[in-house]
Amino acid sequence: MRSNRAKARAGVSLAATLPLLTGALALGIPAAHAADNPGRASLTGTKPVWATAKADKGTASDSAQVSARVYLAGRDAAGLAAYAKAVSDPSSPLYGKYLNARQAQARFGATKAQVAAVTSWLKSSGLKVTAVTQHYVAVTGDVAAAEKAFGTELHNYTKGSKTYRAPSKTASAPGALKGAVLTVTGLDNAPHKASHKDQLPPPDAVFRNSGPFSSYHGSNIATTLPDAYGTKIPYAVRGYTGKQLRAAYGAGTSTGKGVRIAITDAYASPTIAFDAATYANKHGDAAYTSSQLRQVLPDHYTKTKECGAAGWYGEETLDVEAAHAVAPAADITYVGAASCYDDDLLDSLSKIVDNHLADIVSNSWGDIEANQTPDLAAAYDQVFQFGAVKGIGFYFSSGDNGDEVANTGTKQVDTPANSAWVTAVGGTSLAVGKGDSYLWETGWGTEKASLSADGKSWVGFPGAFTSGAGGGTSRTVPQPYYQKGVVPKALATANNAAGNRVVPDIAAIADPNTGFLVGQTQTFPDGSQRYSEYRIGGTSLAAPVIAGVQALAQEALGGKAIGFANPAIYAKYGSKSFHDVTDHPTGSGLAVARVDFVNGLDASGGLSTSVRSLGEDSSLKAVKGYDDVTGVGSPAPGYVNSWRRH
Repeated sequence: MRSNRAKARAGVSLAATLPLLTGALALGIPAAHAADNPGRASLTGTKPVWATAKADKGTASDSAQVSARVYLAGRDAAGLAAYAKAVSDPSSPLYGKYLNARQAQARFGATKAQVAAVTSWLKSSGLKVTAVTQHYVAVTGDVAAAEKAFGTELHNYTKGSKTYRAPSKTASAPGALKGAVLTVTGLDNAPHKASHKDQLPPPDAVFRNSGPFSSYHGSNIATTLPDAYGTKIPYAVRGYTGKQLRAAYGAGTSTGKGVRIAITDAYASPTIAFDAATYANKHGDAAYTSSQLRQVLPDHYTKTKECGAAGWYGEETLDVEAAHAVAPAADITYVGAASCYDDDLLDSLSKIVDNHLADIVSNSWGDIEANQTPDLAAAYDQVFQFGAVKGIGFYFSSGDNGDEVANTGTKQVDTPANSAWVTAVGGTSLAVGKGDSYLWETGWGTEKASLSADGKSWVGFPGAFTSGAGGGTSRTVPQPYYQKGVVPKALATANNAAGNRVVPDIAAIADPNTGFLVGQTQTFPDGSQRYSEYRIGGTSLAAPVIAGVQALAQEALGGKAIGFANPAIYAKYGSKSFHDVTDHPTGSGLAVARVDFVNGLDASGGLSTSVRSLGEDSSLKAVKGYDDVTGVGSPAPGYVNSWRRH
């Protein structure tokens, strides 16, 4: 499972109380240059690609309302990117020389004069300033005022079956501001809708797995079911727990003590404290200390129906329980966004960076690259760069739809995992054997075939692609320096002869057929809300698992922040730090059998039996060396030790 920030996804008395706080690598910066209007600077990327002449339905009403954010470039945008690179590169003399919040703001943040000048310009255009932060100035107003401020007409355009507003040409800012504006977002209103103050809904309807299960890979063979790949196959595991994952990824005696992990998603599960404590107690994870798990939440929530707020509870639960299972002594701070939209998610990320709430940030959400725009990419990258200079690293799940062709019709990667400034986490199918022994991993990619009516064969074996780790080559992000010499040229140049960013960077367990057992309060058919457990996967499992492993690594480093980890991860490529994951590690096809409740609850609606083939990820292939399913591989027992100070 992985929540999509731009599309809908799918108070309990048991809830314990948590302390709440309310409230070309070069560089990801749009170039400001002379606009059509003399004396103005263009804000590159503010006219979306779908705003074409063919789709143009004429000018927007002058009285229509606009809500926008003008992001501030700061006093030295290029210097910020350069320093973020230097402190993250093990070969740089500045490696690990992080800045504190005051130093970073003084060196790279917007000056008071810049903020005042931008605010004055916006007000003079007739816009109302609704918020001023160290990152942006938020405004509202009518279309006429927005057009005056940004030097462009706003037109209506068809996009698919709907009509949205967007600039008819690239927006601009007065040249007199001398580059103080990084970009503006909100001039196009796709897919944003009017928001209002909402209350969080109750937990989603219950989901349960049927049996039979294996307790570890291969412990329960489906002897009465047909063969697959010439042999009897095991039933899927009930769901791995922390002890098995820690053994698979070489945790040893490390626990993440003294390390801070932050997790971002939208909204907040009202039962997370109870669920996390119950799960840890049931499965042998260390009990949470009084201040080890806390939430930082917004004052109110918006778009709860549109974003499927209750569906995000499972994301938070998975992320918290998986991170704690791998790094049981690490402190975890959950930072919930007010909605699943970019502005709110950016606010959550900025909250972590501005207040340095953690050194390691796990993020199990994203969208397809085609929905990303250069203005938003610039805003995200600025947050990631500010994080890097402070020693904060961001980890993003790479997606659950493989090459995205089955999902969107177009081969593409996901975002923000495509950013050159984050660690994109891909997915594997993991086999943990008897005694918590690591057996093998494949790249996560699943094909499904159902049992025939007579029970003697698998219909259309191996069946159709259902899901798999996201990956591939970006169409918009140049190849970062740390991937050169590691990523095969054929992958890097798939969309551009000069080379582009390839996703992912590293990988961990994601396949729901070899997934993680989660405990969550859910709503049962009789209306009661009670704790229940189910197996789950997705790269939203892989991201917090890697965040947990990174907490172990940071502990091994003596507690010093790892920061933006990609340059160091790629420097370890080819060593004993990684399992080199391939699709067919045993030399033949691999599969597991699953029996599921048709209604997701019990046998009253019948059972469905299927075979799930592993290591079949759309057009993506896990091969020897770097690949676009698992990156450099998954952490091996040598990984945590490779960070240890000798």
